[in-house]
Amino acid sequence: MPARDTVEIGLNRFARRGYDLDEVSIVPSRRTRDVDDVSTAWQIDAFRFDIPLVTSPSDAVVSPATAIAVGQAGGLGVLNAEGLWTRYDDPLPVYRQLCDAAAEASLPVALLQQVYAEPVKPDLITARIKEVRDAGVTTAVRVSPQHTEQLAPAVLAAGVDLLVIQGTIVSAEHVTTQGAALNLKEFIADLDVPVVVGGAANYTTALHLMRTGAAGVVVGVGADSFSTADAVMGIRVPLASAIADAAAARRDYLDETGGRYVHVIANGRIETSGAIARALACGADAVQIGEPLRAAREAPAGGVWWDSVAAHPRLPRGGTSAPVPAAGTLEQVLLGPAETADGRTNLFGALRRTMAKTGYRDLKEFQRVDLVIGGRSD
Repeated sequence: MPARDTVEIGLNRFARRGYDLDEVSIVPSRRTRDVDDVSTAWQIDAFRFDIPLVTSPSDAVVSPATAIAVGQAGGLGVLNAEGLWTRYDDPLPVYRQLCDAAAEASLPVALLQQVYAEPVKPDLITARIKEVRDAGVTTAVRVSPQHTEQLAPAVLAAGVDLLVIQGTIVSAEHVTTQGAALNLKEFIADLDVPVVVGGAANYTTALHLMRTGAAGVVVGVGADSFSTADAVMGIRVPLASAIADAAAARRDYLDETGGRYVHVIANGRIETSGAIARALACGADAVQIGEPLRAAREAPAGGVWWDSVAAHPRLPRGGTSAPVPAAGTLEQVLLGPAETADGRTNLFGALRRTMAKTGYRDLKEFQRVDLVIGGRSD
């Protein structure tokens, strides 16, 4: 018999009903709270952050300088170990080339593929990590699952604080006949640094990734407004349901281990302060965002956006964009003050106000807020 949360889409074929973030709304509680008494801080392993932000490892928004600025603002900037900053000694001419190409229309994917064909240089990985470390902020670097064993030694030798192993879909059990596959559990057990892995799209995958020893699991397939993963691969998972599934896996894993907490980091179409609040209300500990940060004056691509998978050499599945005008500094985008009413600036100041309006003092309490179906799309 099918589960109660499934619907029949044809004779003996069932699909589970899922919900996106814009389909759920937050319900105020019986009390409110002064905004100055609200904390948006969270901690993963030994590293504490003032805001629940993990940046998307996109070169469009993260350079060593912006990773430092995000850290100074209280978040975690994640540099892509397979990005422009580790392929080119001076990537600024490449950025100019990309920005010029996107000046009047979307950035050509073929041009992205061309500039990302330059090999990654391990000595540049070391240099970029050192630059961020020397600024005194937490350092985090992303590697793809297929290049983890090749690039992780350079990343770890450089003294990174957090390692992020992230792809569109990451599993704890990758089956291959083309040689040995990365064994995440064995790999993580041998490391002295905490590891964040993902993305996961359901309860089972999230639970299996938690069992690898990861400190955090990225939930969602990174499907922002520019993602073409649905059109290219047919993969799209409603994020509110994915987060709730992962939160359930976290609870069960907590019981299974007698107290080991794994952080859930939501990643998908989280582009406004309201979406951030709803993702956390569904059970996430932090959010991974990228596209909204392109509106910051410090964004290295000058308002142009592309995701890391948009440059895949064989199957690109992320759209690109023309530049948007700067909406303010990075601090304004993250912490305000906002000068527009569209929810795209003062992202985490708005989160504090949402928590205050619903009466919750910290993020763990806020995860218990009531939700209803029938939210309005952003």
